[in-house]
Amino acid sequence: AALLLCLSLLALAGPWANICAGKSFNEIRTCDSHGCGQYSAQRNQRTHQGVDVLCPAGSAVYAPFSGIIMGQEKPYKNKNAINNGVRMSGRGFCIKIFYIKPIKYKGAIKKGEKLGTLLPLQKVYPGIQSHVHIENCDLSDPTAYL
Repeated sequence: AALLLCLSLLALAGPWANICAGKSFNEIRTCDSHGCGQYSAQRNQRTHQGVDVLCPAGSAVYAPFSGIIMGQEKPYKNKNAINNGVRMSGRGFCIKIFYIKPIKYKGAIKKGEKLGTLLPLQKVYPGIQSHVHIENCDLSDPTAYL
């Protein structure tokens, strides 16, 4: 029954839209000196709880599905150049997208509509591949939807 529910939710949502301008598909960040981008990659004393999707530096970032922007999310406790993002839900999904300057923090958004602009990750992590971090609110693996 749970599998049927999952399949019907996936059918309802369809695949997520391309997240970054200048990319023809959602490509997961490979490994660099700062770690690897796939879900559950080891990061020092913790496990990566999302997926990093490659984006050209400074590019527009689009909503992966239609829904509601619920509010601001910050990945870090300290203030830095990339400490911004949003939580959004809709179509049976709830995600956090980090490292963007959103166009708004609340309200409706359509699949493929501009959500914001990628922030300069190299200011905090020199040499890292530019990317957004996509994390399911329940910390499950979002890879299948990308």
